[in-house]
Amino acid sequence: MKKIISLFLLVLTFGSMAAQENFELSTLRIGPFKIFMEKSEAEKIAGAKLKISDGEQKNVVKYNGETINIEVFQGYGGEAKPDAVTIAGMTTTSKKFKTKSGMGVGSTRDELINAYKNYPTFSVRPDMDNNGKRIKDAGYFNIEDYDAGTQLTFKFVNNIVTEITVYINEGC
Repeated sequence: MKKIISLFLLVLTFGSMAAQENFELSTLRIGPFKIFMEKSEAEKIAGAKLKISDGEQKNVVKYNGETINIEVFQGYGGEAKPDAVTIAGMTTTSKKFKTKSGMGVGSTRDELINAYKNYPTFSVRPDMDNNGKRIKDAGYFNIEDYDAGTQLTFKFVNNIVTEITVYINEGC
């Protein structure tokens, strides 16, 4: 009887730990971090202070052992809080974060196309070097969320996703 109770407590403990993890990926989020999330809320989740980004340097945050690079800017809080300091972009190379369709780092270009072929606004484009020349075997698969004003981008090399970015789409 003691073994059954011990086993039950063990399963309950690990089950509740797994329930607290959030590895969701969408046009608005990477895990618990969301585009337009205020800096103070993101700092509570990260357990660290975040610096306002300068366009080059990103905040490196660990979430359940996985790295997320977060860009925080002032002036992207939307109509309600136009001067708020919020998350404007995030990037990860972790294989743990997945979309509801199961896409993430390690997925193939063809899997992305098959998963999102009926999505109204997706595009595939090549990667370019600093001189504007196409980089062979590298590119991007983009999903635009016009309602949210965001974009989910899968970077692929040799047809395998290596990096995922979620950011505010300024229409550029």
